[in-house]
Amino acid sequence: MKWNLPFVLCIAVATLVAPAARADDNGLAGAIHTLKREGRKLCMDGHFHSGTSAGMPSKVAAMKDAVASWSSFTTFEYGTDWASWNKAANKSASCTQSGSGWACDIEARPCK
Repeated sequence: MKWNLPFVLCIAVATLVAPAARADDNGLAGAIHTLKREGRKLCMDGHFHSGTSAGMPSKVAAMKDAVASWSSFTTFEYGTDWASWNKAANKSASCTQSGSGWACDIEARPCK
């Protein structure tokens, strides 16, 4: 098979650019919040985001929905780089059960 040089260059560039395209820090976090290093992470200092859920069939589902809520808003405000619940700092969660199902309220400082 004979390779076309422009085709090969396009593939090489796409391969190099693709991983960076997944990161979408919009730069707003550092512009409006104090950031600090915490081990290997960069975190917002003193700025918390919250997430909520309600009417879920189980506590696990309520927690998952609250995390999705937290992550969605954090993504909207700062980009997906900041929206990982696993990387977040100072996490807290409160879940309750009522007649309409499970509900959770969570809070954490975004980190990347």
